Amino acid sequence: MASLHSDISKKKVNYNSLEWLDEDVDFLSQEEMPDGFAALFKAQEESQNVIKEGQVVKGRIIEIKDDSVVIDIGHKSAGEIPKSEFTGETGLFTLKVNDVVDVFVDVFEDDEGELVLSKDKADMLKAWDRISEAFEKDELVEGKIVGRVKGGLSVDIGVKAFLPGSQVDLRPVRNLEKLLGQVLQFKIIKFNKKRGNIVLSRRVLLEQDRERMRSETLKGLQVGSSMLGIVKNITDYGAFIDLGGIDGLLHITDMSWGRLNSPSEVLNVGDEINVKVLSFDPSSNRVSLGLKQLQNDPWVSVAEKYASAQRLRGKVVSLTDYGAFVELEPGVEGLIHVTEMTWNRRIKHPSKIVNIGDEVEVVVLAVDLENHRISLGMKQTEPNPWEIVTQKYQVNDVIRGKIRNITDFGIFVGIEEGVDGLIHVSDISYTERIKHPQDLYKKGDEVEAKVLQIDVENMRFSLGIKQLGEDPYEVAAKKLLPGTKGKGKITRMAEFGAFVEIAPGVEGLVHTTELENPSVAIDTEIDYVILSVDYAERRFELSQKAATRGLDETHNKVIQAALNSDAPQNSFAEAFARAKATKDSN
Repeated sequence: MASLHSDISKKKVNYNSLEWLDEDVDFLSQEEMPDGFAALFKAQEESQNVIKEGQVVKGRIIEIKDDSVVIDIGHKSAGEIPKSEFTGETGLFTLKVNDVVDVFVDVFEDDEGELVLSKDKADMLKAWDRISEAFEKDELVEGKIVGRVKGGLSVDIGVKAFLPGSQVDLRPVRNLEKLLGQVLQFKIIKFNKKRGNIVLSRRVLLEQDRERMRSETLKGLQVGSSMLGIVKNITDYGAFIDLGGIDGLLHITDMSWGRLNSPSEVLNVGDEINVKVLSFDPSSNRVSLGLKQLQNDPWVSVAEKYASAQRLRGKVVSLTDYGAFVELEPGVEGLIHVTEMTWNRRIKHPSKIVNIGDEVEVVVLAVDLENHRISLGMKQTEPNPWEIVTQKYQVNDVIRGKIRNITDFGIFVGIEEGVDGLIHVSDISYTERIKHPQDLYKKGDEVEAKVLQIDVENMRFSLGIKQLGEDPYEVAAKKLLPGTKGKGKITRMAEFGAFVEIAPGVEGLVHTTELENPSVAIDTEIDYVILSVDYAERRFELSQKAATRGLDETHNKVIQAALNSDAPQNSFAEAFARAKATKDSN
C-alpha cells in the first residue's frame, strides 16, 4: 500500500480528470485511499450523475491550439471545440486559458471514445430559451437582418427567424434589400420551438410608436401653427410630411411662391422641415400643410417694384401655345403673349423665339395685382418696323419683294424685317379665276405690286398685282353701254345661262330666258344686245333674243330714256323690264 501511495504521490494529479488511475485502484476502499482522494472520487461520481448528454454546462479552457480549444467540463476526459465557434462575426478570438464558457454536451464518447462538445449548440439553446422567455413575457428581441427570402427577410436573433414583408414597415417596402445588415428591435408574433418556427414583426412596434406619437401630436395640432416634420414620401403632386404619428400633405402649389415642376426640386425624402398647418379635419385626420406660407408673399411688393413701360430681364420658365412665362423674381412671373414676342405675326409657337431657361429682356405692359398677373412684351424692346413702313411707303407706290409665304387666300410678300404685305387672291388678276395662288407662284419668287392700303393700327399692308394695269371691266363699261349690239363666243355654260366674251377678258351673261336655244354649245358665236351694266358687281347682262328679233319702238324709247337720264346704268335692267311689261300688257 505504501508502495502504491508512493507511486500516486509522484504523479501530477489532475483533480478534474481521473484518467491516470488504473484498474488496480478498484479494490481500494475509501478508508485505504490517500488523503483527499476519497472526496475527489466522490465528486467525480456525482459529476457523472449530474452532467448529461444534450445539456448546456460550464467548462474551463485548459488549452488553446491553432484551430481548436480544449475544454474541461469535469468529465473523465476533456473535449475539443473548433476555434471558429468562438470567433463569431468579428472573426477575432479573444479568450484565454482558464476562461469559463458555456458548452453543449453532444456525446460523452463518440466512435473514438472522445467527448464531443459544441459552443454553437450551446449558444443556440440559450437563444431559444431567451426567445421563449421573451415570447411568454411579451418582450422585444433585437436582431440583425441577414438575408432576403421568399415573402420577406431572414433575421438573426440568436437563431434564424422570419420577418414577413408585410410586417417590415407601416407602408409596403419596395426595396427590402436596403434593410440588410440593419440591427432592429422586433416583436415575436408566432413561436414554435419544436418546429423551429419564429415569426417577427416590426410593424407592430411602429404602429404602437405611431399611435403614441399621434396622440402627442394631436394635442398641439392647430390651424396656423408651425410644426417640424420629416419628408416621408414625394409624389408628382406634393409631399407627405410626418408630423409625428400623423401625416400631412404639402401640395406642390404650397411649396414655393415660385414655379416648381416637381417637388423634388426643393425636397428630398428624409429632410426635416418647418411647415404651417393650413387646415385640419379631425374626423379624417387629414392635414394640409404649407411651406411658402412661412415666407413673405412677393406679390405684396410688386406694385412698388414694377411699372408699365419698365424694362426688365427675366428667365423663361414655361412655354404654352399662347406664350411664355418669365420669372422676374422667385414667386413673380409675367406672361409674354405670342403676339407680343415679335413684330412678325406669323409666329405660330413661342418655341420658335425662346426656350425654357433663356434669359430675355422684356417691357412691362400691364400689372394686375388682384389676379397676380403681369403682361410683358419682347417686341417692344426693338423699333417698331411699322413706324418705318409709314415713313417709307405710300398708297399707290409700286414695290418689289420676295414671296415669303403662300396660303389659299393670298400671297405674303416681304416688305421690311417684321412686315409682310398681303396680295389677296382677288387682287392677283382682273380676269383669271384662280383656285389657289400656288398655281401661279412659289416661295422665293420676286413679284411687283401696288400698295393698296397701310393700316398701322391693325398692322396690315395690302398689295395688289392686278392694280398695276387697267381694269378691263372698267374699260368695257365705258364703251359697251346698254343697247349696244355685238357678237361673241360662249365661253362657259351654267344652269342659269351662258357666259359670252364681249371684250378681251370680259364676260357677259345671257340668261336662259334670253337665249334662243338654252342648250347651245360652248364656243358657239351668237349675236347679243347689252341689256344692263353693273360695274360695281362687274356684271353685263345680255340678250340673244333681242338681237335676233329686234327691239320695238317702245323698248327703244325706254332704252333711250335710260341712257339720257342721270340714273346709274345698272337701272337699265329695271327700265327694260318695265318696257317689256308695258308691251305685254298692250
